[in-house]
Amino acid sequence: MIHAYDEVYLSKAQNNFGTMLDFAVYDLKQNLSDFYGRFLRSKICSGFENGDSRIIAGSSGVELAISVIESESKSENYHPAANRSPEFWCGWAIAYFQWQTNLSFHQIENLIPIDEVLALYSPYHEMDISQFCDKMRELYNKRKINSNLKNYRLKAALSQKQLSEFSNVPVRTIQQYEQGQKNINYAKAETVINLAKALNCQVQDLIEI
Repeated sequence: MIHAYDEVYLSKAQNNFGTMLDFAVYDLKQNLSDFYGRFLRSKICSGFENGDSRIIAGSSGVELAISVIESESKSENYHPAANRSPEFWCGWAIAYFQWQTNLSFHQIENLIPIDEVLALYSPYHEMDISQFCDKMRELYNKRKINSNLKNYRLKAALSQKQLSEFSNVPVRTIQQYEQGQKNINYAKAETVINLAKALNCQVQDLIEI
């Protein structure tokens, strides 16, 4: 699986994301869902999910929260609690899931809203992060209507037959991948590369989490 950015930044990114949500809720008095919506609409969002080191490592979580709401609050006023808040855990955990899956924060939010992620705090904050990710994958895949292949094919306005002609992949094989009868993650590299070229996307865009 191709991760969102280099693992060397992961721990810093998780702590920054957790601190951002914690500071926004408890110091800036923001509603979590409202703040997260503003984050998704900000330039910080795309920079974070694409591994921009200036954002995930070069700025603190407090600075990120202030930037999202364009507040004049001072970062030195932040005094994190000794015990991490549920909101901190929420940010820490979702940052890991985004890194691991390489999904965008918008893709995650569309199927698993931030308030629902927060609701997983108990019991998942006491578990290994892999168990949280397993639960998130379960929820995501259960709610995801179309395969990535079908979504990109529809976006390209191609029929299955046209995609077959452009990619030299049999129509039946395309149907099986789209319907989940075959797992595209285990397809031959040449097959996925040809499909990606025909759809003008990246190979990782077609991989299912």
